[in-house]
Amino acid sequence: MKQVEIASPEQGLNGIKVTDVAPPPEPQAGEIMVQVMASSLNYHDYGVASGVMKSSPGRILMSDGAGVVKAVGEGVTAFAPGDNVVSVFFPDWQTGGPTVGDFSRTPGDGIDGYAREYVTLPASYFTRAPQGWSHIESATITTAGMTAWRALVVEGQLKAGDTVLLLGTGGVSVYALQIAKAMGATVAITSSSDEKLEKARAMGADFTVNYKTDEQWGKTVAQWSGGGVDHIVEVGGPATLGQSIKAARVGGSIVLIGVLTGIGGEIPTAMLMRKQIKLTGVIVGSHKEQQDFVRALENMAFSPVIDKSFALDELADAFRYEESGQHFGKIAVDYSK
Repeated sequence: MKQVEIASPEQGLNGIKVTDVAPPPEPQAGEIMVQVMASSLNYHDYGVASGVMKSSPGRILMSDGAGVVKAVGEGVTAFAPGDNVVSVFFPDWQTGGPTVGDFSRTPGDGIDGYAREYVTLPASYFTRAPQGWSHIESATITTAGMTAWRALVVEGQLKAGDTVLLLGTGGVSVYALQIAKAMGATVAITSSSDEKLEKARAMGADFTVNYKTDEQWGKTVAQWSGGGVDHIVEVGGPATLGQSIKAARVGGSIVLIGVLTGIGGEIPTAMLMRKQIKLTGVIVGSHKEQQDFVRALENMAFSPVIDKSFALDELADAFRYEESGQHFGKIAVDYSK
């Protein structure tokens, strides 16, 4: 079978290698065999593939995997052959509050991921996929979808009529736009591209702002919302957090889910305190939260936005496309190509 690994981490994307290996073993007790049909790219995957994040030579890439169950081991009752399933980001975090603070057990990083045609793994590494969703659509749930869901619903307790600010038009932000609108929220979104902002408006965004031409976008959003928004999904980190604090209402919520502008920097702590803002850091979510999310998706009338799809053996090119920043929404990997 075909798999894609980072053979030489020091070479970055040039070190990605496609290999042919033997199929995985038949599932033992508690395990399932899955034919992986799709994956999707995330900034975390890019960090591993590009060498920005340290990985072991030979690590099989990709944290997202969706496919169909081919066989089940003894004692497995959650799935049966023919079921469509999707992977979880933290296979050891099943329920309750956060129990992990690193990526040592995250597929595609600390352990082998889903850039391979078949896997045999514990059944607890998966949830069922939403009914009616394609494998490519389901593959967007593991990281981007779950992060948006946890930021808005689990942590933010989003409700109809709330106001939301989203930063950028990458996979998490576009997913959050769809979730927020499906739940009756009013949404503002930022981008450096007027073309992407137009796409966001076509999807239902109520207010858009170009952060390149309006450097005080936080103040602009606060004025638009009549004093500040209820929820902010913060993907930038140190270079954007100050403006996000300006955009939030007194008592608002900021969920930090990314550090695209760096891992350290100044935070206007006095303004954060004065506005009594709740600032929460999150990394994806638990198995139970993904099960809840899948049930919610089956009652929401939207499908994830797929910008472009690549074949499995084109994975390096897919990462180069992600690197270019041209995409709007998710970049997929279609194993049937």
